[in-house]
Amino acid sequence: MGWKLALFYASENHIDKLLRKTYCQLLGSHTENNRVTSKKGDSTEVFGALLQLTDPRARLSRAMGRSILFSGVGELAWYLAGDDTIAFISHYLGMIYANFSDDGGITANGAYGKRIFLPRGASQWDRVIGLLRERPGSRNAVIQVFSNDDAAKGSNDIPCTCTLQFVIRGGALHLHVHMRSNDAWIGLPHDIFSFTMLQEIAAVELQCEIGTYQHSVASLHLYDDNEFKPSRTFAQQYCDEGTFEEIAMPKMPAGDPWPSIQEFLNCEREYRAGNINFEPSSALPQYWQNLAMIPKLHSIIKGKVQGVDYDGMILALDPCYRVLVVDHVDRWAGSEHTAFDILRNH
Repeated sequence: MGWKLALFYASENHIDKLLRKTYCQLLGSHTENNRVTSKKGDSTEVFGALLQLTDPRARLSRAMGRSILFSGVGELAWYLAGDDTIAFISHYLGMIYANFSDDGGITANGAYGKRIFLPRGASQWDRVIGLLRERPGSRNAVIQVFSNDDAAKGSNDIPCTCTLQFVIRGGALHLHVHMRSNDAWIGLPHDIFSFTMLQEIAAVELQCEIGTYQHSVASLHLYDDNEFKPSRTFAQQYCDEGTFEEIAMPKMPAGDPWPSIQEFLNCEREYRAGNINFEPSSALPQYWQNLAMIPKLHSIIKGKVQGVDYDGMILALDPCYRVLVVDHVDRWAGSEHTAFDILRNH
């Protein structure tokens, strides 16, 4: 038959190292790689993959070809808000979700946030946090995303994520995510960003250190270049781009994170609606002010707003975000001195 089922394993301390290993595997002529045809196109697949990020805060790629800062923060906000509307997420990811909507582009059946965080006070998230507070050694702190109902009703948008399992070991909160399917170019970096952010939020709630993140995938695949995205070409360009400095996001502040998350979501909602003059509460910790600045800058750049103090806003950001924001501003403004040059020359 020519099929090989061999586990692909990679463990790194930074997302760029992990992605580079993954793309090199899927771009190469390895015997364990399979060719698959599905309704979304032809792809190269490894069936059975375990990716481990030993520093979950090192979740943002420093390569220009893999920068997902704006779309990643936008998707995280979509999840935390428990929202399932296409209008919300398309502000950050275009019409990717709309193409698979069951109701003509109004909602996304597979939206994770609604499944994880609703109903407020009695959600899967609430159950998991309560369980680990009561029994830190529990193996039952599992959030289920995929359900049999999704497949039974023949939805166009079936969740790729099956489960998120949180465990406390050695005083640290570890997260193991299992996915039935994962698009290595578009989905993988976004998923790792959002899930490690959820891991850190849970760790703060439980007053634990953040542990290791494990990402288990049944079908990890890279699509051939097609009318939607030249994924293989982009992946090869990313691998050819070389390596960059390894910078992690700052540590999330201690204390109940949810008042700050709610204020962050208030900011995001205002900026997405075009109210770029909205100011967060002065009590909002700097960590969350930085994150709130990302959707603000996204709306400003997307709206091609003139006369804005970009320099002031960018200088107020944590260094881990600055160069990624600069590149987006420069692309819009037409500057020849992009963040790629800054990274290479400094």
